[in-house]
Order: sequence, then structure tokens, then C-alpha cells
Amino acid sequence: MNHELSITALILDASLVVQLILLLLVAASIWSWNIIFRKLQDFRQAVEAADHFEELFWQGSNLTELFRKFENINPKGMAGIFVAGFREFVRLRKRSGMTPSDVVDGSGRAMRVALNRDLDQLEVRLSFLATVGSTSPYIGLFGTVWGIMNAFSAIGATSNATLAMVAPGISEALVATAVGLFAAIPGVIFYNRFSTEIERLNNRYDIFLEEFSSILRRQSHREDESVGEANS
Repeated sequence: MNHELSITALILDASLVVQLILLLLVAASIWSWNIIFRKLQDFRQAVEAADHFEELFWQGSNLTELFRKFENINPKGMAGIFVAGFREFVRLRKRSGMTPSDVVDGSGRAMRVALNRDLDQLEVRLSFLATVGSTSPYIGLFGTVWGIMNAFSAIGATSNATLAMVAPGISEALVATAVGLFAAIPGVIFYNRFSTEIERLNNRYDIFLEEFSSILRRQSHREDESVGEANS
């Protein structure tokens, strides 16, 4: 308790510059944790949604029925990629002069756009975590340097300097460094974790995109063969 009170006293007795630096670091830390908790929820929902959709997709459900199930709920993630690709597939199949390769390529582009859009949403605000993680130690260090400068200035103003006179200024300076590290470390840890999660989701979505493109390619060729047999 005395230690906590001494830290509080150091902060309250610190210079205005150091207090502003501490306030900035605390605000950055609070906002970082707000982003961290939101992103943890977003990534958990993305993984759960992908698991659920993959289970439905690989059960052998009719693609048209699956499309109708998801098209009106503004799906994201893997379901959104499927809806975008199948919608484009159906639209292009109705156009005359389109070869199966053209149809599949168009569907693939639509799915790629949906994939990138979804990953962009997951990346929102991650740059703030990276900025806090990289700059907070330096901001805290600035507060440390400022506090040490004040401490030595106080020493120079008196002819009889004692440890009791120097210690408060040095302690004030070290508090700024500690708060800077407190703000930076979670930002770095979770930025790296979220970047890894985005890469995993990207690989997972990309594998599904390729597999679904293969399914559409086979279906398109079968439909063309059926039309050719009917005409002959």
C-alpha cells in the first residue's frame, strides 16, 4: 500500500510534461485493450462462422439451396466468399458468348474481392496496436529523460545534494519508462498474434476459394456437355 501511495505521490508531484506523457500513455493503453478485446471477439466469430459454413458446404448440400440460405443475410468470411462467387457464376452463365473458363475466372475474381474485403475488415485498427507497440517505449523514454533533466537541474541549484533530493526525480522518470513499456508490450504481443490469425484465415479462405472454383469448373463443363448433347 505504501508503495502504491508513493507511486501516486510521484505522479501527482511530477512536472506537467511528465504528467501529460503519462496521461497519453495511459490513454493509448486503454484504447489498445479496447481494440484487443474487440479483435479477439471478431476472430473468434470468424473462425466459428468458417467452421459452421464448411460443415454445411461439405455435407453435399445443393449449391443453389445453400446460396439462397445465405444470400439475404449479408454473410462474411467463407460464406460471403461463396455467395459472391456463386452469384457471379449464375450471372455470367446467363450471358451469351461466355466460355466455361470465362465464367469460372469471373467467379474467382468476385470471390477474391470478397476475400480481400473481409480480411481488410479484420485488419482495421491493427495499425494502431503496431504504432502503440513501437512508439510507447520512446514516449516513456522521453518522460524519463525529462525527469532526469529536472533532477539534475535541482541538484545543480543546491550546493548540498543528497540522495533524498535526487531520488524523487529519478523515480518520477522511471515511472514514465514503466508506463511506456506497460502500454507497448500488449500492443506488440497482440499485433503479432492477430497478424498470424489473419494469415491463417487467408490461407483457409484461399484453399476454399480454389476448391469451390474447381467445383464450379466441373459443373460448368457438365452443363456445356449436356447442352451440346441436347443440340446434337
